[in-house]
Amino acid sequence: MKIALIGQSAFGKSVLEALIEQDHDEIVGIFAPPTKEGRSPDPISGAANELKIALFEFKRLRDQEAIDKFASLEPELCVMAFVTDIVPMDMINSPAKGTIQYHPSLLPLHRGPSSINWPIINGETKTGLTIFWPDEGLDTGPVLMQKHVSIAPEATLGSLYFNKLYPLGVKAMIESVNLVRSGNAPKIEQDHSMATYESWCKSSDVTVDWTDNTSTVFNMIRGGDPQPGANTTFNRTKLSLYDAELSSYGSEGQEPGSAVEIGTNKLIISTSDGSVAIGRVRAAGGKKIGAGAWAESVGLAVGDEFGT
Repeated sequence: MKIALIGQSAFGKSVLEALIEQDHDEIVGIFAPPTKEGRSPDPISGAANELKIALFEFKRLRDQEAIDKFASLEPELCVMAFVTDIVPMDMINSPAKGTIQYHPSLLPLHRGPSSINWPIINGETKTGLTIFWPDEGLDTGPVLMQKHVSIAPEATLGSLYFNKLYPLGVKAMIESVNLVRSGNAPKIEQDHSMATYESWCKSSDVTVDWTDNTSTVFNMIRGGDPQPGANTTFNRTKLSLYDAELSSYGSEGQEPGSAVEIGTNKLIISTSDGSVAIGRVRAAGGKKIGAGAWAESVGLAVGDEFGT
């Protein structure tokens, strides 16, 4: 088939390389975000240049110039691998065999742009990915394929994506392309009555309330690790929290949000019914550093309170 690929970042690059490796199709064009002045090209753009595949970097795919260029390539299939721009229906409907897209949740659950953060924040134990046929709605199109994964109790956004949803997603995209080529790709309507939607997970969504229970605090920190970074304040300065672990310290005699132990490699903070250990932090305007090193730099003492 003649395939047009819309994508970006390492995931888009991996899908491109996997398509090239199996050598069944012709990649007629790559549509990627424009390279910003003074910045390195997106990984998929770099790969396209190395492979000498036509690369198109339109600021907005909705612009008529982008739509016309896409149509001129006459792709039979469009593959969308990590897309943050709005792709117009003129593009989606143009290929004779349609368009398929990767989404890192089990649609219709967790529609929206931060579909990996929210299951972790919610304390869910299972999620997955969906390859679907996009339509006019947001993540509402028919399902081609789904893969299920477990969410480990200690999983973070980063570990869940890079260890499971990323590699499994690349394989699922290739399986799906092969099903389309063979004419056996299903189109299963989503059960819209079961749909959930969450918007971008922003820093303000993962501000820790230390009066919450330990599970809620722990899930919020790992669901925001590494982006957007669950956060609290210390002396009215924002502090983002990473590498959290459950702690054995109880909450008796401790105000929620109090430092209960300051170690070389971690900092333990109390919750309403227990405590969590923090491995790394980032103060506003700074870089991630070990929580112990940060505590020493600010003169943190046992009993000092966060969220103030």
